Order: sequence, then structure tokens, then C-alpha cells
Amino acid sequence: MKKLFAPALSVIAITAMSCGGGATKETKGSTAVVDSAITAPAQISQAAVDTAAITSLSEADKAAGWELLFNGTNLDGWRGFKNKSIATWRAESGVLHCIGSEKDKSDKRGDLITNKEFENFELIADWKLTPQGNSGILYMVTEEFDAPYLSGPEYQIIDDNNFPEKLEDWQKTGANYAMNPPLVAASNPIGQWNTTKIIVNKSHVEHWLNGQKTAEYELGSEEWKKHKAEGKWKDAKGYGMSKKGHIALQDHGSEIWFKNVKIKELK
Repeated sequence: MKKLFAPALSVIAITAMSCGGGATKETKGSTAVVDSAITAPAQISQAAVDTAAITSLSEADKAAGWELLFNGTNLDGWRGFKNKSIATWRAESGVLHCIGSEKDKSDKRGDLITNKEFENFELIADWKLTPQGNSGILYMVTEEFDAPYLSGPEYQIIDDNNFPEKLEDWQKTGANYAMNPPLVAASNPIGQWNTTKIIVNKSHVEHWLNGQKTAEYELGSEEWKKHKAEGKWKDAKGYGMSKKGHIALQDHGSEIWFKNVKIKELK
């Protein structure tokens, strides 16, 4: 999420900028959609999850087209957005760790982006967040503008229940940040691992969290254009316009850990 302010989302606000007000188990009136291909971390013992860092792919994964984005050892394949310092990012025993800051919670810090750009893909990553934390995964990011979120949509990651400022629904975990509120509240308690999946297939985009679909939208549709025109991104001419770009991990000053980050390009 970016710095908090109240965008005029007349449509979005009725139904649901990243950054709490208690998230319920499921948004009222929504229907949970479960992904049987993902086992939610809540169904696995915490000890097992904490030690299950993938640093190489199985032959089956390779055959299916998966590629590791984080090798578990160093930051090869990544760099800072616009080559900013990434001193806050560290590879530690198979885990990618953003150390955060006690004082600097701005959105102008050193976001991490992939060297490679992706167009149609399925991305999977495990993450856990510090209390009151705030971060995000962005995709189709370009470097034309001052920050990744001015081009790439954001999969929001935040402490829904304990964030120190009031959250609107469209600011909660799993949302298409400042555009689509999460369909369900699917995150595990803070300090536990979560599994995120993002699918971008041409204009069709899906967000998944711990096996449940949290957002679905069509880039460039009339509904999408309406949300953009009425909300935070109304003056961000490049937002959502690129069909290809970098994956970005946001450093918003909060401590966060990522592991098992892999991607499969779709034909």
C-alpha cells in the first residue's frame, strides 16, 4: 500500500491505498472460491511451513514451466526500482527478508523488482508480515514513473486487524489495491506464513490467498475504467496501461519475509 489518504472511490468504497479495522472471515454477501491446487498454510503445522523454503525446483515443476524468482541464496535476478538502494533486502537461509524501519514508513523506499519483465503469467509466493505491517506485490511495473504503483497494479499485503490507521475494505490484504476490495478475508494471523497466487492472462487478472480467490477483474474493461476514473489513479495516466512489466516487492518500511517465489509464463 502507498501512503494513506481517502480517495474518492464512489463505486469501490460502497463495496470495499494499501494500508485497521477488523477484517471479518468473509466479506458480507460474497461467496468463497477455493483453489484446490494450493494447500493453505493454516492447514499445515507452523513448524513445517517455517522450514519449507524452496531453493530449487523439482523436475515436475520445471517440466510444467515454473521458474524460481528467488534462489534462496542471494538477490540475483533482482534490483532496486530505478536502481535505488536495496540495502534493506537480504537473503537469509532461503528467505527474502526486508528488514524495515522503525521510523521511515514512506512509500519512497527501495522497492525490489525483477530484472526480467513478464506479460502473461502465474506467480506464487509465500510471505509473512510483522505486526502493524504494510507491503505489497506489484506486477506489470514499468520505470517510466516515480514509483512502481504508478504503473503496476498491487496485490495488497497489510495487517488488516491491527494497522494503526483505519482501513477501508479496498485497502485490505488480497485486494487489487485502491480498485477492488477482497472478496473474502483469507489471511492467516500475523506472524504465520501465507500463500499468494497472482494470475495475469491477457486482460484477465486473479488474486488468490491461501487457496481462496480474493479479487478478479478485467484490465481495460468498462468497470475497470470506471474504478480508475473515480479513484486514486484518476490522474495516474500510466496505471494499468502496460501489458508487460516487472514484478515488484514493496518496501514500505515494514518488516516482511518472502520465500518460495516462483513464476510460470502462460502462452
